[in-house]
Amino acid sequence: MRGEPGPRPLSATLGLTLASALVWGLAHLRAGRRTAGVVLLSVYGTLLAVGTAAATVLRPEALGLLARPGRLAGVAVATVLAGLWWAALIVASYRVLRPSPLTGVRHALARGVVGLMCAAVLLPSFYAARLAYVGREVVTTVFAERGAAADADPWRGRHRVNILLLGADAAPSRPGARTDSMSVAAVDTRSGRTVLFSLPRNLQHVPMPEGPARRMFPFGFTGDGIPGRPALLNEVYQWAEDHPAMVPGVPAGRRGPELLKRTIGGILGLPIDYYAMVDMKGFARIVDATGGVTVTVKHDIPYGLEGGVLRAGTRRLSGQEALWFGRSRSDGDDYIRMGRQRCLLDAMARQADPFTVLRSFERLADAAKRYISTDIPQESLPAFIALSSKIKDARLESVQFVPPLINTAAPDWALIREKVSAATGAPPASAHRARGDRDAGDARSPEPSPGPTTPFPAEQVPLNASCN
Repeated sequence: MRGEPGPRPLSATLGLTLASALVWGLAHLRAGRRTAGVVLLSVYGTLLAVGTAAATVLRPEALGLLARPGRLAGVAVATVLAGLWWAALIVASYRVLRPSPLTGVRHALARGVVGLMCAAVLLPSFYAARLAYVGREVVTTVFAERGAAADADPWRGRHRVNILLLGADAAPSRPGARTDSMSVAAVDTRSGRTVLFSLPRNLQHVPMPEGPARRMFPFGFTGDGIPGRPALLNEVYQWAEDHPAMVPGVPAGRRGPELLKRTIGGILGLPIDYYAMVDMKGFARIVDATGGVTVTVKHDIPYGLEGGVLRAGTRRLSGQEALWFGRSRSDGDDYIRMGRQRCLLDAMARQADPFTVLRSFERLADAAKRYISTDIPQESLPAFIALSSKIKDARLESVQFVPPLINTAAPDWALIREKVSAATGAPPASAHRARGDRDAGDARSPEPSPGPTTPFPAEQVPLNASCN
C-alpha cells in the first residue's frame, strides 16, 4: 500500500520532513513507501559509517587522499552534487508526505520552511567545495609537482627524514633576505620521534659543500669579504641567489635553499631531504588569521620603536606583537631570541585546533601561498600527513648549538656532528656528506641502521613552556 489515507497536519508534515533530512528515508517509511525508505536509510547508514571512520580511525589516510590536486577538485564537485541531491531529497520527502491542501499564508510558510531546510544543506556543501578549491590552490602553488608516481610508502627503507625549517626576514636597510631562523627537524619515520637542531644565524667560517662554493670559499664562507664584518650563516641563502654560478643549473628562488640545504647538511652531518621556509611577514599574517597566539612572557620586552612594551604575563599576541616578540634582541642576545622563537612555534602548533584552522582557512591559505615556499613534492604530501600523526604523539626534543657548547666565532664542526649523531642514534657522518654532495648515490637510499651510540641528552621540549 502506497501512502496513508487522509490529510496530515502541516506541523506533522514539516516535522517529519526535518526528521527525514537528518535521517534519510524516515518520511518515505512513514508514508508507506518501504522499499524507497529502506534503500535511503541503508545509504545513509553506510555514508555515516564511512564518514565516522574517515574522521577518526582513518583520519590520516583520509587527509592524505585529499592532499592531491585532482582529488581536491573531485571533492569540490562531489560536495556540490551531494548538496543538490540532499536538497532534492528534502523536497521529495515533503511531497511524499502529502500534507493537507494549503493556500495563502500556510502555503507560503510551508515553502519557506522547506526552503530553509534546503539552504541548511546547500550552503555547507558550497562552502566545503570552496574550501576544497582553495586547498587545491595551496597544494599546486606551494608544493612542487615532479610528475613522479606516488610511492605507497616513501619511507620504506628510510629510518629518518630531515627537513630544514627556515624563517626568512628582509629589511628596508638591506637588499635580499636573511635566514635568521634555521633549524633541522630530524624525524624518525617509524616512531615519529623528532629532534630539532637549531643553528644560530651568526655562525662564522661556515664550511661550504663540494663544488663551486667550496672552490670559492675553501677555508669557510666569507661572503663579500667586507673588512671588519665576518660573513655569517644567515647570509648563505641570499649569496646563492645573487651568484647563480654557485649552484649551477638551479633556477632563481631555488638557489638559496639548495645551497643552504647542502651547507647545513655538511655542518650537521645529515642529508637534508627537504626545506620549508616562511617569510616573517607571512608569520604575522598566519598569527592574525588564527586570532593571535597565547604565550607566557616571563619578563617585559621592549616593543616597537616608540617605547612600547610587551608586559610580562600570559597574554594573547597579535601577529605584529608575536613577530616582534620572536625577533627582538633588545632584552638579550640571539640565543634568548632563538629560545623564544622555538617556544612561539610550539605554542602556535598546540593552539591550532581544527575549528580554528577551518574558521580561518581562507586567510591561512592566502598567507601560505604568498609567504611559504618548500620543495616537498605534491606526491609526498599523503605520506607527510600520515607521518605528522606519529610526530604529534611522539617526543619532540631540541638541541641548540649555541654558547657555551659552541663558539660561534670559531665553531667546532666535529663536535656538532658528534652531538647530532648521539642525539639521533645514527653513526657519525663525515663532513659535507650532504644530499647534494652524493655524486652517484640515490637521494632516497637507505640510511645506515642506528648503532649502539649512547643518546646525547637532548632537551625535551615541554608542552607548557614559557617563552622568555
